[in-house]
Formats: sequence, structure tokens, C-alpha cells
Amino acid sequence: MKIFKPMLLLALVLLLAPKSMTAQQKFHVHEDVVKPAMTAEYEAVLKEFGELIKEYPLDDINLLVLRNNNNHYYFLSPVSSMADLDKPGPIAQLYKKAGAEKVRPLLTRMDKCYDIEKDYIITLDEELSYMPNGMTQTPEGENYREQYKIYITPENRTIVKEKLTAVKKLYSDKDSKLHYRVYKSGFGTESEYYLVSVASKDESHMAAKATANDDLLGDERKKLMSELFEKVSRIEELEGNIRPDLGI
Repeated sequence: MKIFKPMLLLALVLLLAPKSMTAQQKFHVHEDVVKPAMTAEYEAVLKEFGELIKEYPLDDINLLVLRNNNNHYYFLSPVSSMADLDKPGPIAQLYKKAGAEKVRPLLTRMDKCYDIEKDYIITLDEELSYMPNGMTQTPEGENYREQYKIYITPENRTIVKEKLTAVKKLYSDKDSKLHYRVYKSGFGTESEYYLVSVASKDESHMAAKATANDDLLGDERKKLMSELFEKVSRIEELEGNIRPDLGI
């Protein structure tokens, strides 16, 4: 059994059950790169885990899941320190409450669904995020996500942060209705990046938001974004959906 498997349901998320957060709230992320042919089986196992958890409730666990269009599944859980990772997670709790004979077969089936899994830490940067109505990662009725991974290097770290600060100021000054959260990569990530996450109802709603935002901010936004793009290593665009049917 893989070493990180006890962490899996500890994080059964992205993007996250609402709770009180600090300006620099850290999150543990577990990422499964699921084989396309095994998607149905993988989700079936997650749902069976969900039913098992309903039968054997866990202690102090909030579960939510995000699936991106590249078939990566992300599971997030807030942490106050690295020591939180050593606390009994959902799998350990399920073993104790439901018994190995119910838990182990599900893990065996799940392990066949992917060859790659990752665990790392990201930090919500409230100072760079633009959420004028209050910080939440799950705006009501908006489960669709567009995310942008903005990769940076040590030499451009400071200037990129300055540009992101300027972008937030422009959005705030113009009272933009396109809200977003910014996360910073941390321990265990493959490289250094900012992750910008935007929520909407669906793809068409996102497009309408973007068009209205472009009209509102005009050339000022284009200029700022051009200056930002000149300073980053690369940008990766991702689309996905929060999956309440797979969460607890």
C-alpha cells in the first residue's frame, strides 16, 4: 500500500469547505493522476468510501473533491502546521471504526486506477486574492473552476508579486465582479508558482464574466497582464469542477 494512502481521504476535497481562515492559510493537497480508462472505477470507489464514512462517521474531517479536465483529482485539507499531517487521518479512522476487511479492498481497487500520486502544500494568499464579498473557496452555486498556474523563478519572484498586487488594485478600484483566489506553491510542489482560481456556474457563465471584466478594465488590464506575462516562466491553464457528489 502506498505510503501516502493514509493521507488520501484526509484531504478528500479542493475547493474547500468554508471555514475560518488566516491570511496565509496552508493546505495539504493530495493529487491523483487517474487513468482515463479507470475513471468510472475510481469514482465508484470514492462513492463507496463516502457510503462507508456515512456509516462510520469520521472525527473532525471535512471532505471535498475537485476534478480537472486533465483527469487529475485534487483533495485538499487545511493544516496549521506540518504536524497536522501526522494526526490520524480518514483511512486510519476507517480502519479502526469499520475494520480492515471493509477498507482494504477499496484501497486495492483504487490503487489500480492511477500510477502517479502527489502530496504537497499550498498557501492561500489573501493579500493577493480579490474576494471583496468575503473570503470563500466555495461560492454558492459556482462549482466550475478556471485556474491559472503562473510559474516563477527566484529572479522574478519579487516583480511577479508586485504585478499581481497591481492587478488586484485595478480590480478593486474598478469594482470588478470577477473574483479570484491566489495560492502560493510550497513544500513538495514540483516548482514555484502562483495558482489563480476563478469560480463560476459553468463555462458560459465564466465567459460572460470574463467579457464583462474586459470591457470594464479595458486597456489598463491588458497593459498590466502584458507586463506580468513578460516576467513569468510559463502559464498553465486548467479547467475543472467541484464534485459535491464525491465529497462528504
